[in-house]
Amino acid sequence: MRIVYFTHSLASCWNHGNAHFLRGVLRELIAEGHAVEAYEPEGAWSLDNLLRDRGPAGLDAYRAAYPELSSQTYARVEEAVERAHGADLVIAHEWNAPDLIAGLGRARKAGRLGTLLFHDTHHRAVSAPEEMAAFDLSGYDGVLAFGEALARVYRARGWDGRTFIWHEAADTRLFQPPAEETERAGLVWIGNWGDGERTRELETFLFRPAEAAGLALDIYGVRYPEDALATLARHRARYHGWAPNAVAPALFARALATVHVPRRFYVEALPGIPTIRVFEALACGIPLATAPWEDAEGLFTPGADYLVARNGAEMEHHLRALAHDPDLRRSLAAHGLATIRARHTCRHRADELLAIAASLAAPAAAPLTWRRA
Repeated sequence: MRIVYFTHSLASCWNHGNAHFLRGVLRELIAEGHAVEAYEPEGAWSLDNLLRDRGPAGLDAYRAAYPELSSQTYARVEEAVERAHGADLVIAHEWNAPDLIAGLGRARKAGRLGTLLFHDTHHRAVSAPEEMAAFDLSGYDGVLAFGEALARVYRARGWDGRTFIWHEAADTRLFQPPAEETERAGLVWIGNWGDGERTRELETFLFRPAEAAGLALDIYGVRYPEDALATLARHRARYHGWAPNAVAPALFARALATVHVPRRFYVEALPGIPTIRVFEALACGIPLATAPWEDAEGLFTPGADYLVARNGAEMEHHLRALAHDPDLRRSLAAHGLATIRARHTCRHRADELLAIAASLAAPAAAPLTWRRA
């Protein structure tokens, strides 16, 4: 099967979390014998920022970890759409320009593409519905939503029967426990500041508890303004700037534990959708403690795969326990890793994608539109 994916960027994961999952899924599809192509626009915001931050060497870790992957850039939407002609399956991520989304839909209506899917891995459907209304999805066969809460939003807007839940997952070819254990110390947190979406939560569930528990805290991520850096310094957290996602397993391997602090939209408006860092951390066999979020879809087993803190005091208690109880650390790491390997790898998601495509390959889908609630 010829599969084409339109992404904001495959090459850059600078503030672009979708690249994590996409890289893993595409290489699984390649391993299964499919012809895979990825396209990204020239001047992609994430790639431009990466090159400004680290220069061309910032791409080295990605290229070394994913030698089988590459992407082609395009300058004009018409050029991009034409390159996809004849593909059996085309997927367009929601972090693409509306004119590209519309152009692909027109090509699908004209019979120049096979199955066409829209892939949504963000909260804009609830946080900025006016932006989503700019997308003309009338030529699309269906939507891939990265959680049930988001899928319900699409169903309510007229997509019932054509919305498919496609969770993110860990690329276990890369994210796995270290081959040999070495000394671990402190906590590591890999994440971006979040545009104010979790500022209070980070202080409550990460900075204060880590300091109170006496655990060194190493922070990796981007878009930390001056006031954020001042907050880190006040809590004695060490900020290291951006780290390529491909080196995250090595960072996890040096720490006793890590913490999940979801953005507010994924707690309040789209409950049950974890960040991909949850999948990746558990795949690396590192103990995880998390701020409150509802695992509404039963993806994990709270208390066995990870510890949940309802408030800052409970997080401090969990972190102290993780620091001083090696049996607890081993139990959480083993259980979380087993859950990932059994249910949440990119291989699982590649197979799910192929099953979705097969279910849609029969009669042409009825036209779909984005309908305001």
